Amino acid sequence: MALITLSPLLSSTPNSAKHALIQEHITHQIFTSLHLHRHKIHGGGGRRFSWDYQERFNFSAFSSSTGGWIDVVAGAPKEYEDAEFIVVNFYRFVFVQNPEEEVLRHLSFMQGRDIHGRIYLNEQGINAQYSGPSKDALAYVEWVKEDHRFSDILIQISPATNGHAFPKLKLRYKPSLVQLGEGISHLPLLDQSMRATPLTPSEWKSKLERVNNIDNSLDTVNSTTNCILLDVRNGYEWDVGHFQGAQRPDVDCFRSTSFGLSSESQTEVVASDPLANVDREKTDVLMYCTGGIRCDVYSTILRQQGFKNLYTLKGGVSHYLEKEGSTGWVGNLFVFDGRLSLPPSTYKPETNADTIGKQKTSHSFAKCHVCGSHVSELRHRNCANLDCNLLFLCCLKCVEDMRGCCCTNCTSADRIRPVLRGHQRYKKWHTYRDLEPVEG
Repeated sequence: MALITLSPLLSSTPNSAKHALIQEHITHQIFTSLHLHRHKIHGGGGRRFSWDYQERFNFSAFSSSTGGWIDVVAGAPKEYEDAEFIVVNFYRFVFVQNPEEEVLRHLSFMQGRDIHGRIYLNEQGINAQYSGPSKDALAYVEWVKEDHRFSDILIQISPATNGHAFPKLKLRYKPSLVQLGEGISHLPLLDQSMRATPLTPSEWKSKLERVNNIDNSLDTVNSTTNCILLDVRNGYEWDVGHFQGAQRPDVDCFRSTSFGLSSESQTEVVASDPLANVDREKTDVLMYCTGGIRCDVYSTILRQQGFKNLYTLKGGVSHYLEKEGSTGWVGNLFVFDGRLSLPPSTYKPETNADTIGKQKTSHSFAKCHVCGSHVSELRHRNCANLDCNLLFLCCLKCVEDMRGCCCTNCTSADRIRPVLRGHQRYKKWHTYRDLEPVEG
């Protein structure tokens, strides 16, 4: 959140919940979009403009954090009924003196509230993804924001499709907020200068457009303008959606990510590493992931490896889709909860019909894991073989022919789960551990 010098300043009128007054000559007020929801705006000093409920407006304001003028976009977010289930995501790197005590405080607040998800705390901060009725889910995040250490967290909210998106609540101390190699506790995550420069969705969109224009140009690109679009996710996430121009990561688990760490002697690794052999002084590296935390973490590693020009997409793809729609994005967004795959319209419902039509015809990159044909739905399924459980894309024909398995070998395995229809997900493995061997 930027500290913005506003003249005029926004403040609420006591007479109406749908009106606000901008008063002149008051400065240095913290500005958040929450102040703007459900109001009509009137400019002071004889200047007037209006904002109708459920619409957006833009204006410029001076940011003390950047020392320059920035564009401010305000608008009313989707309203949720108290009982309507939502999914909330946020994280924050900040020093926490006594994380175990912090966990107890959070657990105490959760008493009597219907929240499921993963909420981890440690000395480096907090990482939270959870679901619940909006009344409980929003109460928790507002309570978290009352703590000055977390007051400026970027909160991302999306609708849950069928009740809880997580099976239960895991709220505990965890040595690493994300899993990577030998852990991340040794990384300088609390030093902002060691992390990549965050780009707002609009800044990312502009930079992406310039990169794509260069890539499509017939002119020889000067080495000083080299740019790498780095997908800091797993290959199976790329398979259902990605930014145009991003190479598919040859990674199945974030903890094994090694971009920029390969040596020239590792021929096979170098071939799949988009950062191998690039000029670390001159190359712009544009990093993106689902919600932003993986990029923040991995950028500190790249910074230690000598990469100078590192940029991340603030709030990740989910924040981008909410603010900019699907421009530059192809397919759906993979999420690590029960919904699994979300179309861009989940985040920006006003996406026009033309954009949606383009999305439906641009899935040629998504192939069936079994036969290689194009899939009609960008949604993974787990292999029916309990001892395999591979996450893979599959066409409807192969689902039937292979009985929900990912390969011929798995169809003859001892413990085969029933084929799931539609968007169903398999339950926990212990539900099926006593399965009788399947007779050929």
